[in-house]
Formats: sequence, C-alpha cells, structure tokens
Amino acid sequence: MTDTATKEPPKTHRSGLAAAAREFVLIVVGALIVSSILRAFVGQMFIIPSESMQNTLLVGDRVVVEKITDAERGDVIVFEDPGGWLGAEESGQKRGSVGRFFEVVGLLPDSSHGHLIKRLIGMPGDKVACCDKQGRLMVNGQPLDETAYLFPGDAPSAMEFQVTVPAGKVFVMGDHRSESGDSRVHLTDTGAEGTTPGDAAFVPIDKITGRAVLVVWPASNFSKLGRPDTFKTVPPAVNPAPAKPVIALTPPPK
Repeated sequence: MTDTATKEPPKTHRSGLAAAAREFVLIVVGALIVSSILRAFVGQMFIIPSESMQNTLLVGDRVVVEKITDAERGDVIVFEDPGGWLGAEESGQKRGSVGRFFEVVGLLPDSSHGHLIKRLIGMPGDKVACCDKQGRLMVNGQPLDETAYLFPGDAPSAMEFQVTVPAGKVFVMGDHRSESGDSRVHLTDTGAEGTTPGDAAFVPIDKITGRAVLVVWPASNFSKLGRPDTFKTVPPAVNPAPAKPVIALTPPPK
C-alpha cells in the first residue's frame, strides 16, 4: 500500500544573515544610548581650540571633562559662553550635521563650539585682586604661587583690579594670561540691558559643563589635570557672596 501522507512543508527560519544584522543594530543602538547618557551626566571629551591655556593645554589636545563632582578653586573647567566672550579664534570649528550627531552621542570629541576652558580662580564671595608687592595674584588676601601652571614669561595679570565674586558665579583666568580673553577682559563690559556693568566677567555656575581631568590625546601629551597646591592655602571668603559683583579697576593696597 502506497503511503499517501502529505509531507509537511519545511519550516521557515529567519536567515542567519538577517538575525546577525538585527543583533548588530541592537548593539549599535544600545551603545549609542549608553554613550549619550554618559556624555550627558558623567563625562565628555573636548578639543582645545585656542592658546589661552598654554602650556597646560595645547591647541588640538583632547581633554576628558567629568561632570560628577563640583568645581573648586584651581580646577580647569569647561563652560558655556556666558555671553559675548567667544571670538573667531576661540569658538572652535563647528562640524557638519553628521559630525555633530556623533558629538552628541559621544562618539567624537566635542569641537568646543560655544564653550571655553579656563582655570577657576575665585568662588562666590571670594575677593580676587592683582597684585601684591611681589606682583602675585591674591584670593581672599592670600598670594598665589602660580609658577606651576602660568605660561613662562607671563605676568599674573597685566591689568590691576579688585573684585568680589557675586553669588552663583565664578571668576576664571587662562594660564596663558597674555593670550586669554578671560574674566579680567570683561570687567568693563556694559552687558545687556538691566544688568550691572561687569556682570559678564563672571561665569554662572549653572553654565559650567565640568572639570577637565585628563589630557588623553595626543598620546605624547597624556597627563592628569590636578588642582595646584597653592589653592589649598586660600582661606574661605569672610562675608557671604553679594548679589552683584563688586569691581574696582585699581590695585589693592600694598
């Protein structure tokens, strides 16, 4: 007797290539999500666009910026332009849409467009002045020994001033003082309507992106960015931070 049972059709299976492609897409998407989260809340890489932090940081260096801990005196910080600080030489080269996408997800270092990097000198309430009889910058009356990071041949400041840092803001300076458009340069800015002259010289704390902690590229420049010892001797501010900055473009009493 002939077996007339109908053979079952072969089961269809997802091809190995399609399964591999799907797995690859899931891995890439997951990696992009994780990278984006890390960039937003943990750390980010920036390219140094100018000479204002030489020789601590050189043009083209890649630095890692961490966003977890609060910035303190002496830290090298990255921050958004407080308003009118950026010139063409410091704005960084803006990437196209594809490059910008990879910046946003953390796969490329940020081109620093719209950001600056300086050293944090004064916290809210601090009195920053230049200079004492020996030509040293002072914070809350304590002279700073800046030889560890100041650009060779540069004075702590070519202009004399006394300021009290207002609440919610910080005072910053570049390590290459003669090439740095930092807080000092903006002490005479009139600012926007409704603001106090000199307001633009101080960086709002909420505009600080984070602390630069490592130079990772080029490999020959690999180094840790620490907090110089001289800032450990600075006493705390005596009085609460004022609502508005106190600015005098005159030397402190000698």
